Amino acid sequence: MDAALRALAEPTRRQILRLVRDRERTAGDIAEHFDVTRPAVSQHLRALQEAQLVTVRRDGTRRWYRARPEGLSEMQAWLASMWRGNLADLKRAAEREERSVRARRGGTMRAKGRA
Repeated sequence: MDAALRALAEPTRRQILRLVRDRERTAGDIAEHFDVTRPAVSQHLRALQEAQLVTVRRDGTRRWYRARPEGLSEMQAWLASMWRGNLADLKRAAEREERSVRARRGGTMRAKGRA
């Protein structure tokens, strides 16, 4: 997961991952979407590959890249666990507040009813 987080810290790599999310693309095709050199794009692709976020298929001299969604599964599970915990905490806090508000309203209404 650490390698994936490091790879995705770079905005260009996140853009590359979006490009190859739905279909295979060659390194040249990917490079056309950026104002950087092909070697720079190749370095980004290598970082994504090392983080296991993309797969590479060679066809002659071409390399075809495609997103590897399972490469993000560990990170997704970790983020989901963090979110679930926060949602549970938020739910408990909201329920405590609701009970507190109801108790205050009930006490106020009883006091007014006696007056």
